[in-house]
Amino acid sequence: MNRKRNILVVEDDDGISRLLCDIIRKNGWGAQPAYSGTEAVLYIDRGEWDLILLDLMLPGMAGEEILDRVAGSSATPVIVISAKGARETRISALLGGADDFIGKPFDVDEVAARIESVLRRYERAGEHGPKVLSHKDIVLDPDSKAVEVAGRPLALTAREYTILVTLMSRPDKVFSKANLFESVWGEPFHGDENTVNVHMSNLRGKLAKANPDGVYIDTVWGMGYRMKS
Repeated sequence: MNRKRNILVVEDDDGISRLLCDIIRKNGWGAQPAYSGTEAVLYIDRGEWDLILLDLMLPGMAGEEILDRVAGSSATPVIVISAKGARETRISALLGGADDFIGKPFDVDEVAARIESVLRRYERAGEHGPKVLSHKDIVLDPDSKAVEVAGRPLALTAREYTILVTLMSRPDKVFSKANLFESVWGEPFHGDENTVNVHMSNLRGKLAKANPDGVYIDTVWGMGYRMKS
């Protein structure tokens, strides 16, 4: 990996922000702090980021709104770091497009490891297979992380993008839900199919909206998913 990875740290507490930025820089990545939701949006709109660390309780604009904005318009991965550690909050953040969730107070080494894991997983999705993937009228460019359907750009979340890369890299292979979860989330599958179902449903919905006449993903009942021939 030659290019330095740039990470946006959205955290209003100055001490925690400085600690997170220190962790990032000590590991060789670039860090840019943002101390409010509105400041974060300016940075997000202004440049490309390899990862966003996002607190939920922010002045100006709530972290949930920023997550929704990023998830709906880009494939940038997001790790939520929040003191709102209730199970419902974690599940809501993950289903809303976050790639990981770290509760406060956090362990410094764990934060570094989770950042590394998300970056590696995301970059691996674009490194395998041909430089440009295509299927029917879908064109996916791993270098720019851009997806087009019928010549029109398609905005995907990081999870949706990685699911699509996984399927398009092996269009004839049937991926079980366990296959997809372990490939996309990088964690052992313990039978929670709802997570895969929600992201697959969102991906299919966006593809259908981009081209109502196209059918791109097959459900092979009792087995899993593959690209429709």
